[in-house]
Amino acid sequence: MKLTIRKGNIDDVPIVYDLIMELAIFEKEADAVENSIEQLKNDGFGEKAFYKLLIAENEKQEVLGMALYYYGYSTWKGKLLYLDDLVIREAYRKRGIGTKLISKLFEIAREEKMKFVKWEVLDWNKPAIKLYKKLNARLDDSWIACKFDETQIKNFPKL
Repeated sequence: MKLTIRKGNIDDVPIVYDLIMELAIFEKEADAVENSIEQLKNDGFGEKAFYKLLIAENEKQEVLGMALYYYGYSTWKGKLLYLDDLVIREAYRKRGIGTKLISKLFEIAREEKMKFVKWEVLDWNKPAIKLYKKLNARLDDSWIACKFDETQIKNFPKL
């Protein structure tokens, strides 16, 4: 199978949404997805794009997977690239597609002189953890992820 990794564009958004839903189902959280195709289009393209995409496709230009990432900043280190989601269609997993997407992501990180690349993985996602260990990622279980949802943001007290 010939594999191509390319930057995503606005025309990819419907299939990216399908991949997001496939991931949500895999993570047993399908009901938690609030995003939409329209919101993805608005948030990912144009002057104030919040994220970027890498798309993995075969010779028939069928999308097999994607990486959605954005930029962040560390007060201690400087610029960072944050991988929010890496999704490979179930039928195409364990074929090196995730590794190639990550490799392209690191190519971008080098070109843009990022200080580090960061992402999270669910502790029960053993195949992903195995891949990241194989790639020599440092898995850091000393940090606890903290987040507030939209309702909590709206209701956060003004102090």
